Amino acid sequence: MSSHFKDKVVIVTGGTDGIGKALVEELIKEGAKVSTCGRNHDKLYHLQTQYPAAHLHTMVADVSSENDCRRLVEMTYKMFGAIHILINNAGISMRAELKDTSVDVIKKVMEINFFGAVYCTKHALPFLIEKKGTVVGVSSIAGYRGLPGRSGYSASKYALQGWMEAIRTELLDTGVNVMWVCPGFTTSNIRNAALNKEGEAQGESPMDEDKMMTAQECARRILKAIEKRKRTVVMTFQGKRTVFMNKFFPRLADKLVRNFFYKDGKLIK
Repeated sequence: MSSHFKDKVVIVTGGTDGIGKALVEELIKEGAKVSTCGRNHDKLYHLQTQYPAAHLHTMVADVSSENDCRRLVEMTYKMFGAIHILINNAGISMRAELKDTSVDVIKKVMEINFFGAVYCTKHALPFLIEKKGTVVGVSSIAGYRGLPGRSGYSASKYALQGWMEAIRTELLDTGVNVMWVCPGFTTSNIRNAALNKEGEAQGESPMDEDKMMTAQECARRILKAIEKRKRTVVMTFQGKRTVFMNKFFPRLADKLVRNFFYKDGKLIK
């Protein structure tokens, strides 16, 4: 049985860790031609050595730079001659309350999580329209419910979802499917790389990774949703419950979220 992704050209931003890396691996396994980027040259080089150039193209790029995003799209088209799917996966989180946080931290999170998706989608759009392809935004429950200590992250995901809903509507008659997926807590590097109040990687996470969905399982669910041309996917029961509670019982949700993230008045997660 042939795979839906066989010979499809897919761009995955942020493909060196976590969900992004798992997406690259699963897509190549399914016969896709994948183009990915990251900021770490060594991680990209290691990834490239695992697969032939005919299946994987890697490029050092920072998605907060529009020029880097444009080059990624142009190089992908030059290498493979088409773009069928764009997965805006690159992202960064933060861990600090607003009272302690530099505004620059929030700006940086917005530039990567929101504008990175805008830049890549804008430059890839003509190719995606040509193939009646798919644009994916990897969002979060934080795009439905603001999370304490992650105000900039929540803002970026709310912005991403509102923007994707708008362009989904614009593109309804083109055959392009625009979708956003919301993993729950997933085993990945995003918590260790989360920015602290000074804008530096926090380097450790208080979260118990053993109880989380694996990046591979998350990637498989995203690919299944792309194949079915879904609109939105909230992946976990905890996530679905949070979205439901926030919609219908917002005041109670405030208290429950506060209790989840705080202990003795201090942010713990």
